[in-house]
Amino acid sequence: MTGIDLTAVLAVALSPLAWVYQWWSAEGAAQVFWAQQIMAASLAVLVALLLDRLWGEPPVWLHPVVLMGKLLGGIGKVIAPSAEKTRDFKSFVLGMIAWCTLAALFFVGYALCQWLLPPAQWWWHGLVVGVLLKPLLSWRMLKDEVLAVEAALQQSLPAGRERLSWLVSRDTSQLDAATVRESAIETLAENLSDSVIAPLFWFAVAGLPGAAVYRLANTADAMWGYPGWRGTGAQRRHWQWAGKWAARADDVLNWIPARITALWLAVLVRGLSWSALRRDAAVTPSPNGGWPMGAMAQALGVRLSKPGVYQLNPQGRSPQAADMQQAVSFASKVVTTQVLFALLALVLMTVWVWAGDAA
Repeated sequence: MTGIDLTAVLAVALSPLAWVYQWWSAEGAAQVFWAQQIMAASLAVLVALLLDRLWGEPPVWLHPVVLMGKLLGGIGKVIAPSAEKTRDFKSFVLGMIAWCTLAALFFVGYALCQWLLPPAQWWWHGLVVGVLLKPLLSWRMLKDEVLAVEAALQQSLPAGRERLSWLVSRDTSQLDAATVRESAIETLAENLSDSVIAPLFWFAVAGLPGAAVYRLANTADAMWGYPGWRGTGAQRRHWQWAGKWAARADDVLNWIPARITALWLAVLVRGLSWSALRRDAAVTPSPNGGWPMGAMAQALGVRLSKPGVYQLNPQGRSPQAADMQQAVSFASKVVTTQVLFALLALVLMTVWVWAGDAA
């Protein structure tokens, strides 16, 4: 650690992006140190995506997102009212305080995990952080569930509707086959951002704590953020105000990742119109969801819609069975690109450190 400013280490201890700047501006032993941090972060991304590919999700009892869901579910019974109110400032404040408290809890918990790793080689840190990062992202399960919708559709339309209901909150009982496929492709595109690109982006910005807080925000939005009645009997709650903070927080944290996802699809699938994409993104209720969904619609040449709400790429055709596999293929290219970037960073930093040692 000779020649390394410990204050600087603590100031950027969580951020792989900050490590790149530190490496670029440092000299001597400090530069080698920051290069090794970049190597560890790159290895962590590779390990997380490899674990996802090989084994998918960890057991429920070990899954941090399941824990987040349980905490959000329990707290939700307290903060959301059982009666509808026109303006409910109290529920809004309670939702904000609860969200911020949980975010602080997970940020500190994951920061301690990252800070308190015992001194070891950079590759050991990369392996451990990669194992901890894996549950905060999910690609294999998303891909498998989308393909399962098409497999069910091949059996019957009711089977396809039933399988789609595992993925979406809307009523699927009246959807035709084309609309079932539209909904599945929309889910794939939006969750490519939510479940892969966004966790990796926030890992790059703020390490494990950043990815954990993002995952909490995304889970809270799914559980608290949609206004209206949810639950039955004594558990029935109205979420018009209690979930507003969670919904807005998710919008803010997804703003950049959603556009990065659309940009990747535009780069990897030639011929997409960015002006048409901006137009389509503006018609969705979400400020973010229309970007990856619109890009996927253009990439496939299909129309994606939610009846009475929006149409993306309205001049496109109705999706067919082959489009489901093609959508997964396009999304897989985006994930593969993240692997290649992490691998490239790891190789370049390793070669740089090796060349310095050899000199």
